[in-house]
Amino acid sequence: MLETKDILETINMIDNENLDVRTITMGISLIDCIDSDIDKACDKIYDKICTYAKDLVKTGEDITREYGIPIINKRISVTPISIVAGVCQTKNPVKFAKALDRAADTLGVNFIGGYSALVEKGFAAGDYALIESIPEALSVTEKVCSSVNIGSTKAGLNMDAVRMMGHAVVDSAKLTADRNCIGAAKLVTFCNAVQDNPFMAGAFHGVGEADCVINVGVSGPGVVRAALEKADCKDITEVADLVKRTAFKITRMGQLVAKQASQRLSVPFGIVDLSLAPTPAVGDSVAHILEEMGLEICGCHGTTAALALLNDAVKKGGVMASSHVGGLSGAFIPVSEDHGMINAVKQGALDITKLEAMTAVCSVGLDMLVIPGDVTPETVSAIIADEAAIGMVNSKTTAVRVIPAIGRQAGDELNFGGLLGAGPVMPLRKGSAEKFIRLGGRLPAPLQSLKN
Repeated sequence: MLETKDILETINMIDNENLDVRTITMGISLIDCIDSDIDKACDKIYDKICTYAKDLVKTGEDITREYGIPIINKRISVTPISIVAGVCQTKNPVKFAKALDRAADTLGVNFIGGYSALVEKGFAAGDYALIESIPEALSVTEKVCSSVNIGSTKAGLNMDAVRMMGHAVVDSAKLTADRNCIGAAKLVTFCNAVQDNPFMAGAFHGVGEADCVINVGVSGPGVVRAALEKADCKDITEVADLVKRTAFKITRMGQLVAKQASQRLSVPFGIVDLSLAPTPAVGDSVAHILEEMGLEICGCHGTTAALALLNDAVKKGGVMASSHVGGLSGAFIPVSEDHGMINAVKQGALDITKLEAMTAVCSVGLDMLVIPGDVTPETVSAIIADEAAIGMVNSKTTAVRVIPAIGRQAGDELNFGGLLGAGPVMPLRKGSAEKFIRLGGRLPAPLQSLKN
């Protein structure tokens, strides 16, 4: 039974510590929309999304009003479009992106994800064309997000797809250079992508999912930081226990919202994603949590260990609060969306090499990094390959979302506004991997893939 102090504590978290539900994401299967006539397929997609999600935004607003819990985003994820487009190989798949964008605009959701392809072991019908169309699709739409899974622990890495994604990222930035290269900010390259991720830009509705589900992504870096600030922890174990207890409280709130949304929309509840998702707001920072643990600045020696503790404790606390935990779950470290990370980069304490090391122990990977605009596609591919290798060998999801800042160099800044924030342009390491990337083929799966 809830006690008065628990209610008051939650109210304080919401009012003063940036606690919120980052997103309610409705996953919708488009398998039954497949049609060899691309125009008919697009009409089916638009109609199904608008029918299933017609009350999504209103439901989120009703829950916020009744419970006082901020729900920042209402989003939709769909079946990877390359699967739907497989029977329309002679047609431009950008038509599908426009249909998704039209549906998102009609419904008033923030983003729609699923302009995606799963090519970890090779290209199926529709995959190649979709990847080549990504830059155009992201330049002509406002709310569509794209992702491509280029590797897995079981399959290894599809290096031909890695090479293609380097070009896709650079071209997406170039085609939206007049809009602060926003195209690249809506594009994620995965290894070991999960099928129930509620967060953008990487959300898609997996083929193993139900016809329609509700997934919720919670947030709360500010709450964890505030808890550590108030406490007088004597050792590392006390820090871990405090983070676990705090993560439990955050997740219970997410579970409440998920169940309410599921019941009101008559859609099955999928998962709660435990990820601590920072925002540009001061105090709502994963970097500041690490500094509250005793680091002088995020990026100094000890940062990876502190982040490992945080990630583990968040998961352990969260799984006690919900029986259906999924998505990515852990701690995100997107640079442009995290005030503390931005400061660490500007102070010279954090660079791409240290961030890469940190991704070995946290959720996802290199996220929202702004890099020089003259970067070559092969260098972006090499960044993707490095990060994917970490995910492949460690049996975890890793991802790359880097934004080439066209016309800008290291030390400049690129401002996206909103939750995407603003990021300093980060320098890259010297030397070229062009010859390595151009080899192509499939990088073999590691020995640990043989688990049967």
